[in-house]
Amino acid sequence: MELTITGVNAVTTPHLHVWDWRVSLYLFLGGLSAGLAIMTSILHVRKGGKLAEGDRAAFSAPLYVPIILSIGMLFIFLDLERKLNVFWFYLTVQPLSPMSWGSWGLLVFYPVSIMYALATLPESKRHYLRFPVLVNLSERLSRFKLPLAAANFAMGIFIGVYTGVLLSSFVARPLWNSAILPVLFLTSAMSAGAAFMIMIAGEKKVKLFFTKVDIWLILAEMVILPLFFYGQYTSSGAHRESIMPFFTFSHGYFWYGLGMLLLLIIFPVALVLKYLEVKEEHGEELTADALLKMNLSALMVLAGGLIIRLSFVYAGQLSHL
Repeated sequence: MELTITGVNAVTTPHLHVWDWRVSLYLFLGGLSAGLAIMTSILHVRKGGKLAEGDRAAFSAPLYVPIILSIGMLFIFLDLERKLNVFWFYLTVQPLSPMSWGSWGLLVFYPVSIMYALATLPESKRHYLRFPVLVNLSERLSRFKLPLAAANFAMGIFIGVYTGVLLSSFVARPLWNSAILPVLFLTSAMSAGAAFMIMIAGEKKVKLFFTKVDIWLILAEMVILPLFFYGQYTSSGAHRESIMPFFTFSHGYFWYGLGMLLLLIIFPVALVLKYLEVKEEHGEELTADALLKMNLSALMVLAGGLIIRLSFVYAGQLSHL
């Protein structure tokens, strides 16, 4: 007996989505934690640490890093069909496997981010730790804040790149198989991290500094994304076909075209808003209207990062050699 499937819905049959929204959220939250780690390190070394003085983000942002990463890890754990298989990653080291590098990298990232969070905790907040051993550890680690900031920065870069390498290593999926994808994901992660810093920072100087940082990162994304599609279009036929869902508004590919349309709207609007925020004359304290604009543009950047992950994970599984 021969069975032929002739489904016309490009989102379901005849394609099976092995990776779904849980993997997309893992990639987004993993990238966000990596970008936030990079930005917190920059905050504490900028102007010899003077930029971080008196701002709540100086100690709250490092605390968010392992929390956000843990939520992302929960989603990837839920995606595993056989949960116990996660332990097999740590029984071997495969130098040529991106997943092996990522698994061990995450294992290193956790203690580094936690130690950095303890090191940046001010003395006035250490009583919240409750346990004397943690209070003493925080006091000792505070002497090594700069070396820990460097390690935190390096691990943030590694995890940010890894989220893109994880996809680009799949040769059989032409949309993912691009050397530009890790660069795009790293840039998007740093932009999301800067946007998150804007939302949680309390001081005007910190918000405006990361607004300026995010302007350059958004510009970089707006350059890298077209270059990615150009590289795919000028490559093999399979690579050219892999990007078609983003430029086709048929019933099967509608959501991918909509995702691309949203990115073409979100990034320029967020860029204009951030540019106006920097150029506007602010008083000693930011007004409610200025704070609303800053938070709105930051949310748009975060939404853009999430759309990139969702659309690339799903569209990549439509492509094949």
